[in-house]
Amino acid sequence: QVQLVESGGGSVQTGGSLRLSCAVSGRFFTVRTMAWYRQTPGKERELVTRMTPGGSVEYSDSVKGRFTISRNLTTNTAYLQMNSLEAEDTAVYYCNADVRVRLGSPRAEYWGQGTQVTVSS
Repeated sequence: QVQLVESGGGSVQTGGSLRLSCAVSGRFFTVRTMAWYRQTPGKERELVTRMTPGGSVEYSDSVKGRFTISRNLTTNTAYLQMNSLEAEDTAVYYCNADVRVRLGSPRAEYWGQGTQVTVSS
């Protein structure tokens, strides 16, 4: 019932920029923390950044100063602005949302379908 739809992936050269988006749709009460993860073949999925509804943000050390997460609380959409991209940033990027589906129910996590980001050196 709850879906996360991602867009904005693509191929760029080293030093380029991309902006990803993630929209939450369906029936739910509240979207809490939203986050971006990434994964490459043979490696575990890793947390890139996350943001609470109040604006508290965390970044992995590898992307600090280059990536920026933002949110539109009205539309329940998260964005990931990626600047100064490096070859090491090549991965499938997944959106994640902590959602309370119904008042009084526990929160649950949902995932986007993933979008490919390829950075050429």
